[in-house]
Amino acid sequence: MSKVAVVLAGCGVYDGAEINEAVLTLLSLEQQGASYQCFAPDIEQMHVINHLSGEPMAGERRNVLVEAARIARGNIKALDALEVEEFDALLVPGGFGAAKNLSNFAVAGAAMEVLPEFL
Repeated sequence: MSKVAVVLAGCGVYDGAEINEAVLTLLSLEQQGASYQCFAPDIEQMHVINHLSGEPMAGERRNVLVEAARIARGNIKALDALEVEEFDALLVPGGFGAAKNLSNFAVAGAAMEVLPEFL
């Protein structure tokens, strides 16, 4: 049986992991008989987006790990606890969180840096 590390970048398509993609990924893994463990960085999000308007919410702060725990229903660990040799595969569901919380691609483009614990 395969064991998969799933790295979530928060919760919400505009500022985290895309919820449908993340949930369906977890469901598909279960249906295929694979086990998985979710991880997310324990850091502050780049910003919080109002998903009704698509605009940043001034003064609002959220933690990527706490937000990702919504998708994982609490079954999640901090990204720095991930031991690569314990897993057969890595999945990173989409959403702008990868470009904002796992790297700085959203603001730096080709000169981006990847979050050290994700790298």
